[in-house]
Amino acid sequence: MLTLFRVITILEGISYILLLFVAMPIKYLTQNDSYVKMLGMPHGVLFIAYIVLAILLFKPQKWNYKDLAIILIASLLPFATFYVDWKYLKKR
Repeated sequence: MLTLFRVITILEGISYILLLFVAMPIKYLTQNDSYVKMLGMPHGVLFIAYIVLAILLFKPQKWNYKDLAIILIASLLPFATFYVDWKYLKKR
């Protein structure tokens, strides 16, 4: 399940960046919301999967509540899921 979470983490981060820095500017500069519609649903599904998997992995990974809070808050910040992958999920 950790491997699946790593994949979801990276995909969620990429989808969020595309949504914020590609689709949203196109929407407001060209009045064309098709990219937001195209990227919004996949990002939403990845976001929900990220949250659910983080909670499911909380005890097996022996994260404390501070780590879980950081991991969950990272889903709201651009580029932060890449930090989560590097700090908490990468095998050392």
